[in-house]
Amino acid sequence: MLSRLNSIKQRFDEISDLIIQPNIIADQKRYIELNRDYKELKKIVDKREEYVRLTNNIKEAEEIIADGSDTEMVEMAKMELEESKEKIKLLEEEIRFMLIPKDPEDSKNAMMEIRAGTGGDEASIFAGDLYRMYTKYCESKCWKTQVMDLNEGTAGGFKEIIFEITGEDVYGALKFEAGVHRVQRVPQTETQGRVHTSAATVMVLPEAEEFDVDIDMNDLRIDYFCSSGPGGQSVNTTKSAVRLTHIPTGLVAQCQDQKSQHKNKDKALQVLRSRLYEMELAKKNEADAARRNSMVSSGDRSAKIRTYNYSQGRVTDHRIGLTLYDLDNIVNGGDIQKIIDELQLVNNTEKLKESGEVF
Repeated sequence: MLSRLNSIKQRFDEISDLIIQPNIIADQKRYIELNRDYKELKKIVDKREEYVRLTNNIKEAEEIIADGSDTEMVEMAKMELEESKEKIKLLEEEIRFMLIPKDPEDSKNAMMEIRAGTGGDEASIFAGDLYRMYTKYCESKCWKTQVMDLNEGTAGGFKEIIFEITGEDVYGALKFEAGVHRVQRVPQTETQGRVHTSAATVMVLPEAEEFDVDIDMNDLRIDYFCSSGPGGQSVNTTKSAVRLTHIPTGLVAQCQDQKSQHKNKDKALQVLRSRLYEMELAKKNEADAARRNSMVSSGDRSAKIRTYNYSQGRVTDHRIGLTLYDLDNIVNGGDIQKIIDELQLVNNTEKLKESGEVF
């Protein structure tokens, strides 16, 4: 393992030298890529330092025990040896997972789209609950969120809401949230106390940089219209809202959140760029899923991935068979990290088995 870590340290040192070169700084695409690599490799390099320290501790302890001239030192060395061996065993396991090649998209920001599904008004309310859950989770991670477009429900919540999430490793953490989320509870409008099942669809797109997707403006149809509120009524008299249609693919993106037509157009372009990027990524993920048969594929938007059962206070992720009786904390954005951690662990374990690497 140390030889592998030494190779990574060498690459890290090379990147450290490169990112201060004027010609690299001038090339924004190259500079951003190298900075991402630098951040990822630094985490492993820090673990390497810890690994080297522990191996040195083990070597020194073994030398003292082999010498045997000082009984008190030998006893201390035995304790040090046992403690260091236990620590290095756990550290090796942690490093193995860190050495699994990451998807290049994982470090990107993300666009999240939440749409009400079956269930009428209750589905819109549930979509609003999911939006609240994810924004609270983002706050706990010190990630920033910004609404790109929304369509409010008539009884609360959202028929659809699209928002941008910026921070460190956002897409890598949230990509497995994509799919159909189902809620089982008594709606506020239900007079006889019957439990209803409603659903909302979550999509998570890696945010594409301008150099990731080149959009020919000649391929776009641009429509300007008045912003609308609940029920579809216009809420202003100026045509500041923008709808973009990408003619070759038929993809549509719109934004009406800003008062400025120019800002709405920029935001709609951002959404469209991410959707085009995700469309290409989905093809790759489909091929990967067919090859790996992954339990936690992030590509199938129609798959029912999770149920939130209010009467039992439970949340069940159907992909990995995980049930947590902690619904209140999860829907308030707190303990959703437990589910994300388990999904990432399963995915990384699959990748580790696939790679078959032995250190």
